Amino acid sequence: MRIGVISDTHGMLRPEVFEVFEGVDHILHAGDIGPPDIITELEAIAPVTAVHGNTDGFDIRANIPDVARVQLDGFDIVVTHGDQLGRRPTPAALHQEYPDADIIIFGHTHRPLLETVDVVVTVMNPGGAGARRFDLPASVGIIELEPGIPPRGRLVPLTGMDEE
Repeated sequence: MRIGVISDTHGMLRPEVFEVFEGVDHILHAGDIGPPDIITELEAIAPVTAVHGNTDGFDIRANIPDVARVQLDGFDIVVTHGDQLGRRPTPAALHQEYPDADIIIFGHTHRPLLETVDVVVTVMNPGGAGARRFDLPASVGIIELEPGIPPRGRLVPLTGMDEE
């Protein structure tokens, strides 16, 4: 199973996302979505599990939770924006908050991160996919799942360091 991971779109869905996510089986959105039509556009690619972030308005918060749990290909996955853990949530803090998860997806910081915690837990922040912030390239993530094999993840830049 191939999963597209995205966060912090803030109302901007870059065309490159459709290229990178071509053929994914599921999409995880870790919040700060923007208007609800972002989810509709992603659902045209694959089923979406999404959470709201700290900048999402009432229209999103009324229909989308702050934490989602989903099981895909036998892996227990938690999706959260991460803002409930402070300004800069860490993989260790997320693992402590969600100790039963095999995979933890978060956003909020706009900083791409892929780390293994406690030997077996994969933690990914795909970075910000919307307008660039903090002089970081826009990015998303891909996770490949196969029962009995540790998840394989990678971060995919959507822009260069000097592109908007």
